[in-house]
Formats: sequence, structure tokens, C-alpha cells
Amino acid sequence: VLSHNLCTVLNVPHDPVALEEHFRDDDEGPVSNQGYMPYLNKFILEKVQGNFDKVEFNRMCWTLCAKKNLSKSPLQISDEDAFKVWVIFNFLSEDKYPLIIVPEEIEYLLKKITEAMGAGWQQEQFDHYKIALNTSREGLSAWELIDLIGSGQFSKGMDRQTVSMAINEVFNELILDVLKQGYMLKKGHKRKNWTERWFVLKPNIISYYVSEDLKDKKGDIILDGNCCVEALPDKDGKKCLFLIKCLDKSFEISASDKKKKQEWIQAIQTTVSLLRAGSPPPHKEARQKRKELRQKLLAEHEELERQMKELQTANENKQKELETVRKQLEAAAARAAEEEKKRLQTQVELQDRFSMELEREKMVRQKMEEQVAQKSSELEQYLQRVRELEEMYKQLQEALEVEKQARQDEETVRKLQARLLEEESAKRAELEKWHLQQQQTIQMTEAEKQELENQRMIKERALQVAMQQLEQLELERKEALEQYE
Repeated sequence: VLSHNLCTVLNVPHDPVALEEHFRDDDEGPVSNQGYMPYLNKFILEKVQGNFDKVEFNRMCWTLCAKKNLSKSPLQISDEDAFKVWVIFNFLSEDKYPLIIVPEEIEYLLKKITEAMGAGWQQEQFDHYKIALNTSREGLSAWELIDLIGSGQFSKGMDRQTVSMAINEVFNELILDVLKQGYMLKKGHKRKNWTERWFVLKPNIISYYVSEDLKDKKGDIILDGNCCVEALPDKDGKKCLFLIKCLDKSFEISASDKKKKQEWIQAIQTTVSLLRAGSPPPHKEARQKRKELRQKLLAEHEELERQMKELQTANENKQKELETVRKQLEAAAARAAEEEKKRLQTQVELQDRFSMELEREKMVRQKMEEQVAQKSSELEQYLQRVRELEEMYKQLQEALEVEKQARQDEETVRKLQARLLEEESAKRAELEKWHLQQQQTIQMTEAEKQELENQRMIKERALQVAMQQLEQLELERKEALEQYE
């Protein structure tokens, strides 16, 4: 049953009789001795052509896993919204198993949902949540993300309908590639009447429907690098007009106001520019850039860890050297003590053996005392060296702590610089967009001015021709009058 449903959803040609043969109850079928995964790859996934409804495929996968994994606690979002969050998770998660969504992508998703709700982003609250998350794990699973959004922690004060609309808007943009949508008037090609339609702009097509429920589709406008869009003057009682030119036909459309007209023109121009450049949609390109940035930071972090390990290894080697020196000093002190013990024993023996030779014994004692003084001096020097090495070891530990703190400060400054660079890049892109709009407006004004000048010159030439004709008629009238007289 699972294989039949997978083939149906993925548009893979299949024969129910062949399925019965594959899954017969004996030891000969492909599933009997190999398991289901090789069968899934060979007979289903390798035959997928890509011409299937990804949303329906996601719904099937959701049906298989949601009942088992979805939290039983009540959520502030509906099951449909939970499904959309699950699909968005699959889009934003990392390319490794088990799938998780890292804190940077969680922040990106929550920001988009908050913006769609029209609320302000609470960066401080998310920073506290991020700190608590980083202390326990690398990211969240799909079900933990659904619990986070469904708990209302970052949507306090918003009703369920507002949150649902925000999730649907983000789902349309990230999953369905909907760049813009809304109601506008479209002029018919045959009857030339104006009809209200719900337009949906995607990376390579504009579809229009009877209403926003998308049930009754009326047509498509196929976009490519040769398409263009231009504003039109008001006519036929319609305002805010613009024209979409394609290879086979053109489409006249009327927006509700000037702002919507400019937004649609800008969105279509951006889409056509991306098609010419062969670039992916903006949200997919942004996701790829965020992923590359995370990989770069991870590489830098691994390099830093490698350097710290090298420093720690060097420190351990130094400690081993200090331990070796300490053992050598202890051995020297033990040898000195042994020599002192032997000296005393020899002295007693000499006193017993040479009691009669007092003077000679005094000379020997003086010599031995000098040796003892020398050995004591050497022992004191050894002990002083041990104290110096211990002090040096403490200084090395302090230097290591200072180095660790400097690395942490450098990492903090790097993250701050990266965030400032992102904000500056966003501002620069916005300024360039406004500059491009101004240039386009100036070019359109210059073109209209040139067109008016050409029309004025044509009218002047027509007036001169009419005056000449009038003079000719006057001469002919005079000649006729003379002939009549």
C-alpha cells in the first residue's frame, strides 16, 4: 500500500499486479531478503522525473510521521499550520541526519513570521533562548520547532488567525516560491473587458485565478529573459496601468493604487532579471549564503580548536619536562642524603678505629665538613631551581588563561563584524535599488519628453503644408474670379 501511494504521488508508472508479485509472501521477492530501502531506491525513487506535486508528497510524508511524533500537548496553531512549519523545517534544516535546524535558521524563520504578523522582533528574548539552547544541543528537531512556534513564546498578544496567516505567507514564499500575490484587473484579449483576477507571481510564471482560494485557474503568463514590463498612462477610465510584454502576447493590467502598481512592476522586473542571470529565487540564494557563512565560521572554529589543542599539547609537554626535572632534583637530594648517611657511618668507624690519631681525625673531619657545606650549597641551588620552575609553570598557566580569554573576545568581535557587514550589505542593496528606480524614472521622463517634441515638430510641418495649400487655393480663387469677370 505504501509503494502504491508513493508511485501515485510521485507520478511513477506502476502496475498493481507487479506490486503484488514484488511483495508476495515467500523468500523470493526483492523485499524478502534485502529489506524495503533498496526496493524504495531501485523501483521508486530512481524513476522519479520531478513532475509531481511536492506539497502533496509532503502531505503523504506528514501523514506517515505526524501521529507518532507530534506533541500531545495543546498547541496554539492548527494541524495545517503545524504541517506547514514541518515543510519549512525540511527546507531550512541542515544536510545531515538526523535533521536539525540550527539557531541561525530558527532566528531567520521567527523573524519572517514576526514580520508577517506586523509585530516587532524581540532580539533580546531570542538571545536568551539561544544561550539556553546552545548549552544543551546544536539545534532543534522538526517536532521541537513545531512546539516552539505552537507554544506562542514569540507570538504573545497575537490571535491564532494572525499567526496562521503569517505562517501561510512564509510557507508560500519559501516552499511555493510565491514572490508576490494580490487582486488586480486584467484586460481581456478578445472581448477587451476588464475582470478582477487573483495574480500569483512565481520565479518563472504569473498565474491568475478567479479568487484567492486558487481553485479556478484562468491562465498563465510565462516569464523569461526576453519579457519586459512598463507603465502605461491612464485610459478607458482605468488608472495605475502597466503592460507585461512576452514573446507571443502582451497583457494590460490595472493595479488598485500607485503603490501596488510600482510594487508589481518592481517585482516582475526583479524576477525577469533573475531569469536572465540564471539566478535562483532570492530566498533560496539567501539560504545558500547563510549556509556558506555557517560553514566558514565552523571552519574557523575548528582551526581555533586545533590551535588550542596544539597549545595544550605544548603545555603538557612542558609539564612533563618540569616533572622530569623535579624527579631529577629529588634523586639528587636522595643521593646527597645517602652520601651524608655514609659519611656519618664512616666518621663513627674512623672514631672507633683511629681514636689514637686525634690530630689526623680532626683534619679528616674538617675536610668532610667542607664537603658537607658544598653538598648543602648544591642542594640549596637545586631547591632554588625547583622553586623557579614552579613559578614559571604558574606563569605559563596564567598566559594560557589570557590567551583563551583573548580568543573568546576575538570570536565575539568577529561575530559582531559579520552582523554589521550583513546590515551594511542590506542597506547598500536597498540604496542601489532606489538609485536604479530613479534612473528608470528619469529615462521614462526623457523618453516622454522626446516623444512630445517629435509630435510638436510633426504638427508644425503639417501646419506649414496646410498654409501652402491655403495660399494655393487663394491664388486659384483669384484666377477663377478674373476668368469669371
